Amino acid sequence: MTPVLEVSGLRTEFRTGAGTVPAVDGVSFSLMPGEIIGLVGESGSGKSVTGFSLLGLIDAPGQIVGGSVRLNGTELVGMAPQELRKRRGKEIAMIFQDPIATLNPLLTIGQQMEMALAAHERLGRRAAAEKSAEALARVGIPSPRERLSSYPHEFSGGMRQRAAIAIALLHRPAVVVADEPTTALDVSIQAQIIAEMKALARDYGVAMIWISHDLAVVSALASRILVMYAGRIVEEGPSARVLRDPRHPYTRGLIDSLPSATRPGEMLAQIPGSMPSLLSLPPGCAFAPRCAFASSACAARPDATAAGDRAWRCVHPLGQDRTDQKERAAS
Repeated sequence: MTPVLEVSGLRTEFRTGAGTVPAVDGVSFSLMPGEIIGLVGESGSGKSVTGFSLLGLIDAPGQIVGGSVRLNGTELVGMAPQELRKRRGKEIAMIFQDPIATLNPLLTIGQQMEMALAAHERLGRRAAAEKSAEALARVGIPSPRERLSSYPHEFSGGMRQRAAIAIALLHRPAVVVADEPTTALDVSIQAQIIAEMKALARDYGVAMIWISHDLAVVSALASRILVMYAGRIVEEGPSARVLRDPRHPYTRGLIDSLPSATRPGEMLAQIPGSMPSLLSLPPGCAFAPRCAFASSACAARPDATAAGDRAWRCVHPLGQDRTDQKERAAS
């Protein structure tokens, strides 16, 4: 099977008065039809900028300065803006974190869906309304035809996010980038939307990139996880294996920080320190200042190590007794 999306060496920078910020630094991955991958990491790790870069939604002072993004074999990096707009929404779409910020409060849901359809298709009003109602029904909105005449403020938070997902899926795009779309929702609504997204990927072959800082959500949805830190992917592999047996200490820290990893009454675990400024990254491994296993070898920038369907960037990878690793890192 041929990948629907191939990303190779993607680099996005923001040139500011204080210096150049390498927000996305050599990101590479592929995505198969119907596959859901999770892109995880702390705030500031570069997850959202990666998603925006895939759709060419980087505004000044940001700029894609290198790499390749191929959608069904067509190169998107460097494509003329008018050509990219023809593909955006139709072949590759994005679901944003806050539907209140993306839905127009002055237009009904139906009007907004008709506008999205008109951007890529010529349909009569009745046909557009029918297709819009079908899209709302597909994401679990009851009485979809009646809901077309509702305004965003008449929907609950979960319903608004469903409407935003329905708009993104109107044209059955090959790839959907979802930027933390369930972060502001309660757990029960999260579970419903996750189940619906898995069904959409299974039934219609839509490939998805699910951006999140929540490993619990990603583990329930994605078949593969990409862990991002300071603009780079530091570990990737099948979700179950990465969560059960992580190789990078940063991945281990994210897993240990989950509330489910702590007994009732115990303090939540946390990764020491904070994400470094991308304007002044440490030499070598960017995670070294926060890592319990760091040594002088970490002063060199780690290359990717591949083993089967997994890869990581660490000179002291996990995978054996951690006490032995601390002794090895200190030597």
